[in-house]
Amino acid sequence: MRQRLSSEPDRYRGRRRVPTPPRSRYAAVVTTAFVGAGIVAIGAGALPDAKSVSPSVLDELKAASTVNQDTAARADSANRASRDSDRAGADESAEPEVWLLPLQGYEFNSPYGMRWGKLHTGVDLVAAEGTPYVAIHSGTVTKAGWFGGYGYTVIVQHADGSEAIYGHSSALSVKEGQQVKAGDQLGLVGNTGHSYGSHLHLEVHVKGEPLDPVPWLKERGVDIQLQVEAYYSEVAAP
Repeated sequence: MRQRLSSEPDRYRGRRRVPTPPRSRYAAVVTTAFVGAGIVAIGAGALPDAKSVSPSVLDELKAASTVNQDTAARADSANRASRDSDRAGADESAEPEVWLLPLQGYEFNSPYGMRWGKLHTGVDLVAAEGTPYVAIHSGTVTKAGWFGGYGYTVIVQHADGSEAIYGHSSALSVKEGQQVKAGDQLGLVGNTGHSYGSHLHLEVHVKGEPLDPVPWLKERGVDIQLQVEAYYSEVAAP
């Protein structure tokens, strides 16, 4: 057999398993055990036993939880209220505007125009004294009281800036600053001020100027001459 030289490479060295000394195996086992114990210790520290937590810490945690729940509840309530408000606003904006006759069973007399050399700035609706009359449209009462030659008068300003004047009342049913809707009673027909018989004097003012109420109301579905009204009438766009 040929003797292998010490300088000749061992062709089998790469295939052989190099034996591990006993002390090295023991060190590896001990190291693994320590690492595992450390992981367990860290996990136990992250999840403390409730019994080991002081009462003050538990109270603080409970208080923080309660505050968070209350805050979430208030936010949810606010969101619901906002959604309900948005729906209500959408519903109101979708409703057509309502315009009505000021009263029923009257005699149309003295139309808008020149009378006795002066401009008669409204229309007269003859009815028995004490007959209730109502708002032709929703708005704010800006006048409720004595108004010179108009006698006891109610003035209602509408959302579009126009005004309706109801004159010669025998009694008033509203106060200044009050919000009214179409059909709400404003007062009773009378004969106060410069009047020559029991009637309701109705005027319409736009931008401070009187207009003939007849064509103006017709555009809104109300024919005051024929005592005809469309209960749900939309105003045509200008």
